Amino acid sequence: MRKQDFHFELPKELIASVPLPERSASRLLVLDGESGPLLDRQFRDLSQWLRPGDLLVFNNTKVIPARTFGQKETGGAVEIMLERVLDEHRALAQIRASHAPKPGALITLANGEHVRVGGRIDGFFEIATTTSARNLLDLFEAVGEMPLPHYMERRPEDADRERYQTVYAKNPGAVAAPTAGLHFDQPLLDALHAQGINRCEVTLHVGAGTFQPVRVDDIREHRMHAEWVSVSAETVAQIAATRQAGGRIIAVGTTSVRALESAAASGELQPFSGDTRIFITPGYSFKVIDALITNFHLPESTLLMLVSALAGRERVLAAYAHAVQQRYRFFSYGDAMLILPGGFARD
Repeated sequence: MRKQDFHFELPKELIASVPLPERSASRLLVLDGESGPLLDRQFRDLSQWLRPGDLLVFNNTKVIPARTFGQKETGGAVEIMLERVLDEHRALAQIRASHAPKPGALITLANGEHVRVGGRIDGFFEIATTTSARNLLDLFEAVGEMPLPHYMERRPEDADRERYQTVYAKNPGAVAAPTAGLHFDQPLLDALHAQGINRCEVTLHVGAGTFQPVRVDDIREHRMHAEWVSVSAETVAQIAATRQAGGRIIAVGTTSVRALESAAASGELQPFSGDTRIFITPGYSFKVIDALITNFHLPESTLLMLVSALAGRERVLAAYAHAVQQRYRFFSYGDAMLILPGGFARD
């Protein structure tokens, strides 16, 4: 398939640059089955489409303040955007400067501390703290800002530290939010639990590569950036028990999908911890999930391709055209979709 097969026109004013006052106040577009009508609902209506015994799979990654600014030893301005954390003292990063820093160069950050630039790995610079006593995540917590996507066209505010983060985030390492989870607040989670909807968690540390465009026309030639994934034995057991009891596995976000399907690469879901470059496109046979909660994604993006693999390209593009016509809000702080490929069987 070609990249342009996933193009759609999006008015700029539909790109959400700020969140709604309440997380669960967003809208929800429901795709019920392969040919059923598109249903315009509110995200708070989500429970109407779930059944007791269903299992929601959340990505519990935590967004770190991954963007910061500094100066090279020559005095030139530098912007650092983390891509992924390698260990306590090292990370891969994008570095923007008038001239790329050389290996061994020091960059002075706003608080007077330094990071040292290493070589390039997978197209990114390696950076490291200059003392073994300094944890890189702690350093960026002190000097960094939340890495809002470029299409928001604004600098982050204090409120973004809380709103560009899910309420259940716990494992630091992401440099972009798993945005489908941003719609869940604690009252909604409590209501779903009371209804008998179960939950489990995976971790996929979302990298900045999630915003990288597909630059090849033939999408089979696109190579994903590596992201770290963990799917625990407990989660695998919960999914197996849900299946046995007749419940459905509903992924919250494309990152949860990619985590689960990476752990099932052998054909059977197994505990997994490590890097993934999984790229899901139409024709892919899903091994774990039955349904998906997701936001509206960028034209020609890998995430739109994943959603099209689940629900069908023409069906998804028709839904996006409907969303544009109905003035849904798009992208990270935007509205949501619920995709039920097999339809919703009411009792």
